[in-house]
Amino acid sequence: MINTQKIRKTTLLFSFLLFPVTMFYFSPFLIIWGASRGIITGSLITFTGLFLLSLFMGRAFCGWCCPTGGVQEYCFSINNSKTKGGKYNWIKYFIFVPWILIIIMAAVSAGGLTFIDPLFMTSNGVSISQPFMYIIYYGVLVTTILVSLLAGKRANCHYFCFIAPFMIMGTKIKNFFRWPSLHITACNDLCMQCKLCSDCPMSLNVKEKVLKEDMVDAECILCGHCVSSCPQGALNYSFGIPKKRR
Repeated sequence: MINTQKIRKTTLLFSFLLFPVTMFYFSPFLIIWGASRGIITGSLITFTGLFLLSLFMGRAFCGWCCPTGGVQEYCFSINNSKTKGGKYNWIKYFIFVPWILIIIMAAVSAGGLTFIDPLFMTSNGVSISQPFMYIIYYGVLVTTILVSLLAGKRANCHYFCFIAPFMIMGTKIKNFFRWPSLHITACNDLCMQCKLCSDCPMSLNVKEKVLKEDMVDAECILCGHCVSSCPQGALNYSFGIPKKRR
C-alpha cells in the first residue's frame, strides 16, 4: 500500500531544499518592486499560477509542495499544539488587502505592467546567489519557525501567508460553481470516532466534519493526513463534482 504521507513529506522536504533557488518566486515584496517598474515578475506569475491551480486542486500546493509549509511541519516535533484557528484567520486578510492595493498603485504609477521578466532580481533563475542574500533567506526561515513554535501548528499558514488568500479565493470559487476538482469525501457510517483524523496539521476539527459529511473548509490544505490516519476508510480523496451538502 502506498504511504501517501511519506510521499507528501518527501515532496515538502525537496521543496524546502530548493528554497534558496525558488524563494524570490514566492516573494510578495518583489511583486511590488516589479510593479513599480512596470514589470510582471516571476513571483507574480507564480502567485497567479497558484490561484489558477486552486480552481481545480484547492490548496493542495500548501499541503504538498510549499517550502515554508514543510518547515512548519518539521516544527511539529517541538510544538504540536493546535492554533486558535478561525478566531484569528482574519489577520492574513488585514495584511493581504493593503498589499494588493499597494501593488495596484505601484503598477498605475509605472504606467501599467508592460514588461515580463520571470527572472527579475535572480541570478540566472537562482534566488540566493550572493552571500549577503542569505540574511534574507534565514530571516524568512527564522520568522516562519518562530511563528510556528509560538502560535502552534502551521500558524504562518493561518495568519501571515500572502499566498493563502489567493488559494482560498480559488477554492471558494470552485466550491461555489461545483465543477470537477480535488476534494476529500467522508462517510459517517464508517466512522468509529477514534479521533485519529483530528490530529490535523491545520488544527481542523475533522471528526466533526466527518459526522456532518461536510469536509469543505477554506483552511483545508488537502494534505490527506486525515485520509491516511483513518483505519476504517471513512475519508478518501476524490476528483469530481462534490456532492451537495445534506
